[in-house]
Amino acid sequence: MRSLRAPRPAMQAALFSTEQTHFGFKDVPKEEKAGLVGGVFSSVASSYDVMNDLMSAGLHRVWKDQLVASLSLPATLRYHLGEAKNSGEVADSPHFRHLDVAGGTGDVSFRVMDVINDTLDQTAGSPTRLPPPASVTIIDINPDMLTVGEERALSRYGPSNVAVRSDVEFGSEPEKPLNFYEGDAQYLPFPSDTFDTYTITFGLRNVTDPTLAIREAYRVLRKGGRLKIMEFSHPKNGFVGEIYDKYSFSVIPAMGEVVAGDRESYQYLVESIRKWDKQEALMERIEKEGFVGVKYEDINLGVVAVHEGWKM
Repeated sequence: MRSLRAPRPAMQAALFSTEQTHFGFKDVPKEEKAGLVGGVFSSVASSYDVMNDLMSAGLHRVWKDQLVASLSLPATLRYHLGEAKNSGEVADSPHFRHLDVAGGTGDVSFRVMDVINDTLDQTAGSPTRLPPPASVTIIDINPDMLTVGEERALSRYGPSNVAVRSDVEFGSEPEKPLNFYEGDAQYLPFPSDTFDTYTITFGLRNVTDPTLAIREAYRVLRKGGRLKIMEFSHPKNGFVGEIYDKYSFSVIPAMGEVVAGDRESYQYLVESIRKWDKQEALMERIEKEGFVGVKYEDINLGVVAVHEGWKM
């Protein structure tokens, strides 16, 4: 196994010690943000998917379906499988690798898994197993979100197809069809040039330094690799934006209090969206880290935006 440098917490703390960032509408020292965000997601982990359904009226499922469809996985898989066959790679060496960052509960990764299984003619009703040439890896900084995802994955795909955190070695390459890692988007524990596609869904705005996370995405993607970022964004129509603000600040925190018993965490999530980059600003951030062909697509009038870029 190839291994990569481990993250350097002491160095991070030294770098962050005099810098400020935002936690919702509050300014906090950079070294405190990860812990504060971790507290939010630990609090909401068990009700996260239910709250997503309620807050978006189920639309988050459609958005995620669109995100995975936009990866064009069937064509990509056929290309990679053909390339692996022509290069004479050994059968048990995964060739296509997808990385889902901040994907703890598995919502996006399971969609990717299912597309791969369908593309490779998996038999309905049989134990779900990806052929060795493909793997999906989930990494999240929050252990509680990962626990939810691991339990769902084991139930859905079976233990022979899932490597939970206790099965994987920090810094190792993914080896099973579906792999779970606990780690920071800013310091990914994977070798350079490992993955073919990278997704981060409603997670980048919660990272302490989003630019560093994008830089890491570029590092771990192979040449020709594709980055996809789905994030809540900013409606460009003033009337739509006004309605969206009223709904977000009046309804979502109250809903969080009723359903999850946690108004404060959902207040943060709403505030974090308002503090997040506008669409063009995120494009520039991605381009500065070396990605090419960078563009974005607004969904539901800009309530959500999907940005993409390529490593060439």
